Amino acid sequence: MPAETSDRQPSGTIRDETHVYPVRVYYEDTDTAGIVYYANYLKFAERARTELLRLLGFEQRDLFDTYGVGFAVRHCEIDFRLPARLDDALEVHSRMLDVGGASLRAEQVVRRDDTDLVRMQVRVACMNREGQPTRIPGPLLDLLRPLDPSRE
Repeated sequence: MPAETSDRQPSGTIRDETHVYPVRVYYEDTDTAGIVYYANYLKFAERARTELLRLLGFEQRDLFDTYGVGFAVRHCEIDFRLPARLDDALEVHSRMLDVGGASLRAEQVVRRDDTDLVRMQVRVACMNREGQPTRIPGPLLDLLRPLDPSRE
């Protein structure tokens, strides 16, 4: 069941089948040199995927409560190219590479201006309450599939 999003912070935008989510680098994201700690890029990517769902009208909690499903990262490849620093304004660009019945594969790129800092490919599996793979709920799948360029 889609969630109401009118009273929430903006969840980013979708531009040309790509979700763009803004992220600001805070002190807590950095090491003592003011450089983003590598594991925090995974957090930025997770937030962006969650906000994409929210922008499509689905809250993580509602997916679990209504459909009995959640998502788990099954595989991630990450290429660290350049560091982000304290106070940087970043964007996480997320685009679907493949949307299947029970999983999806996405490319996520963390950018500062037009410069790619980190590139990731993430496979996310839909899981039921028992932790077993299950199909993505139809209403969500109907909204994700148009973002999958391999379906054209």
